[in-house]
Amino acid sequence: MFAEAKSPTHITASQLDGYLERGWFRMGQTIFTTQFIHFQAEMYNTVWLRVALHSYDGDSTQAKLFKQNAKFNTLIRPASITTEKENLYSRYRASLSFQPSESLRQLLHGTSEEISVYSTHEVAVYDGAQLIAIGYFDLGKNSAAGIVSVYDPTYKKYSLGKYLIYKKMEYCKSLDMSHYYPGYFVPGYSFFNYKLSIASDSLEFFELQNQRWLPIHQFEPTHAPIDVMTQRLTDVKTNLDQLQQPTVLVNYEFFDANLIPDLRTADLFDYPVFLYSNSIHDNGIYLVVVFNIYEARYNLLACMGVWQPQSNNTNSSFFSECILKVLQPVYTTISATEAAIALFTMVTK
Repeated sequence: MFAEAKSPTHITASQLDGYLERGWFRMGQTIFTTQFIHFQAEMYNTVWLRVALHSYDGDSTQAKLFKQNAKFNTLIRPASITTEKENLYSRYRASLSFQPSESLRQLLHGTSEEISVYSTHEVAVYDGAQLIAIGYFDLGKNSAAGIVSVYDPTYKKYSLGKYLIYKKMEYCKSLDMSHYYPGYFVPGYSFFNYKLSIASDSLEFFELQNQRWLPIHQFEPTHAPIDVMTQRLTDVKTNLDQLQQPTVLVNYEFFDANLIPDLRTADLFDYPVFLYSNSIHDNGIYLVVVFNIYEARYNLLACMGVWQPQSNNTNSSFFSECILKVLQPVYTTISATEAAIALFTMVTK
């Protein structure tokens, strides 16, 4: 699955390590993974990152930030949420071009009123008595995950967001932890690129196709699954065009439906891009072609719509008619030509 989520009632430090190593992250009390994200009518990859702390001994950026911000009082302690911190979060949130969680409590606890199942600490930065930045991170047994870093926008010139990340890493290294997970970056969407400059010599990315961590300098476009999927499906469409069979290559609006709490057990279709024929059988079956990056194979799938939204995405490059569920696999092959013939045969028979 490309999108999966769980809401554990208990999680051990070792279990958190395991989730992080597989490219999972938590928001609220839910821990999840997703490989794709939708911004401004475009579909992108989420590429998960981690810093190998045992090989990291600081860099010039860390030295500069620690010297620059030495005048501030920085504390690391068990996490808490207070009115002062919520006010800081509100000021930070108002400065963003997108809208994150409505409150710090919602971001860290979601809708749960229970005590957090995560061992969360905070880095708090004060200018005198004024709280100017705060960052939260979860501790596992041998690793830790950065959850959020916020700062007063009037202190933007101090790069407090990066400073908080470096302080988290320094603290985790002092505990002899092996890895720090700062979340993901998004190739082609620059907002997250700042993470690529942090501890870059020790930075690793999660290669989805082979489920392994590699040095960030080895990252190439072929490691962005959605680009690979799109190109492979374009090859199928080219063959179908030659057969004069109309098909549409679309992004899927509901690729992350499996993250919705009420739908998590439904095992829904979660490919971000697919090829399908506009011809829909009388029984409401959608015949779609996908490219499975784990197996490097094309799959022809029979799907059905299980829910229709009240309004559709007006962007024609997105399929938003309904949430899909796979009924059964129909055909599989490594050949774009064979995949095209299989779909052509099913549609025209």
